[in-house]
Amino acid sequence: MRASRLLSLLLLLQTRERMTARELATELEVSVRTVYRDVESLSAAGVPVYADRGPDGGYRLLNGYRTRLTGLTATEAESLTLSALPGPASQLGLGDVLAAELKLMAALPPDLRTRAARIRDRFHLDAPGWFRSPDEVPHLHAIADAVWNQRRIQVLYRRWRHPQQVTRLLEPLGVVLKAGTWYLIARPADDERADDHRADDHRDAHDPPPATPAGDTARDPRTYRVSRVLTLHALPGHFDRPHGFDLAAYWAAYAERFEADAYREHATVKLSPDGLTRSQILLPPTMARAALNTATPPGPDGWVHATLPIESVRHAHVEFLKLGADVEVIDPPHLREMIAATARAIAARYTPAEN
Repeated sequence: MRASRLLSLLLLLQTRERMTARELATELEVSVRTVYRDVESLSAAGVPVYADRGPDGGYRLLNGYRTRLTGLTATEAESLTLSALPGPASQLGLGDVLAAELKLMAALPPDLRTRAARIRDRFHLDAPGWFRSPDEVPHLHAIADAVWNQRRIQVLYRRWRHPQQVTRLLEPLGVVLKAGTWYLIARPADDERADDHRADDHRDAHDPPPATPAGDTARDPRTYRVSRVLTLHALPGHFDRPHGFDLAAYWAAYAERFEADAYREHATVKLSPDGLTRSQILLPPTMARAALNTATPPGPDGWVHATLPIESVRHAHVEFLKLGADVEVIDPPHLREMIAATARAIAARYTPAEN
C-alpha cells in the first residue's frame, strides 16, 4: 500500500511539475504529515525531490528527472476507458483510474501531457440526472464481475407487475449507465422459463409498456434495472456470449423502441411565450423537442399552437400541470377537462371560506 502511494506521489510530481504538501495530501487522501514522511523516503531512496520555499513553493523533481515505472497493470488499463467517469468506474469496481491516468500522463511527452491536462481542465462529464437521488446499487460490482468473467447469475428481481419478486437465472452481457441509472442487459439462461422473462421490464408502475423488438424470441437479451436486483448469486462455470452481440447497438435500438412505445398519443396545446420557454426545462425531452419543432408562428397575444407526443392522458395531465397557466390544452377533450377540474379544485382550495 505504501509503495503504491510513493509511486503515485512520484508520478504526480512528474506530471504536474510542482505541488504543495497539502495538494499532494488531497490527491493521495492522506495527511500532510504522511506526505512529509513519504517525501523523505523518496529522497532517501535517491529520488531528487526538492522543496521550494515561499508562497509559490512546493515540491518538485530535479529538472529532467523521469521515472520509468509507468507500466500499466491489467486492471489499470481496463479502467482507462472510464477515466472520464471516476464515480461510475468506482461503482463498477474499476477503482484504479487515478493510478492508470498518472502512469499514462507520466509516459507522455511534455507537449502532449499539457494538451491532455487542458482537456481535463475544460471538459467534465457528470452522468447523474438533475433533481433526483441516485439509485442504490449494492449488487452492481458483482454484476460487473459476472459480465466480465461471463458467469451466470441467479437473482431475486423486483418487477412492477404481479408477482413482484421473481427468481431469474441470467447470462449477463453488459451494463449501461443512462442518466444516472444503471441497467443490466442479460438473456435468460433457462430455456424452459425464458418466455416468462418477457414480463421483467425495468420500468416503474407509471412507466410506458416495455419495448419489444420485432422478431423477439424467448432468449433474446432483456433490460433489467440494477437497483431492483434484491439478491445475487454467481454460479460456477462460464457461458458463451451470443456471437456478434454489440452492446452499444443493442442499447441504441432499445432506447429508440422504448421512446416510440412510450409516446403513442398526441395532445394539441397552446403555449404562452413563457410556457414555450419553460417547456424546455420542465417537460420530458421528447415533449420539449416537439414543443419547439411544431410550434406555429405566435398569434397577436404571443401564444403558439403545438402538437406534443404524450404517453397517456394521465401522464400528460401531470406534465402539463407543471406549466401552470402558461399552457392550454385544446385536444384531447378528456385531458382538457382533467386539467380544468384540477384547476377548479386548486382554486377552491385557496378561496377563503365565507363566514
